[in-house]
Amino acid sequence: MPDATGFSGLDVFLVWAGAAVVVFTLGGFLWRFVRSVILVMRRVNEFFDDWYGEPPRVGLPSRPGALERIAGLEERLAGVEHELRPNSGRSLRDQVDLVNCRLRRLLPDDEDHCRHGEPPDPAPPGG
Repeated sequence: MPDATGFSGLDVFLVWAGAAVVVFTLGGFLWRFVRSVILVMRRVNEFFDDWYGEPPRVGLPSRPGALERIAGLEERLAGVEHELRPNSGRSLRDQVDLVNCRLRRLLPDDEDHCRHGEPPDPAPPGG
């Protein structure tokens, strides 16, 4: 192989410098890849910690998992549904129905305009 620069020492230095650039470039790409994999794994770990919950640690209470939180929401929703349906006489719906019944007895209405959402007809003048 003929000397490219004419100086054999410089040629050797340039070859080793080129090899070092290739090695450091590959090392940089490898470092970025490993770093991104570590960041993704941290996110995955955080997701699983949130999904399954965490036991109590020193100075920190336990954190319920997603399924436990969903079960709590379902219990609360069942309580709301209980209040919205006539059932035991003590639900909110039962109390509203009772108030409406008593109001109908106090203010009888011959026309059924309230059930259709229409305003009542105005009284004729002089009447």
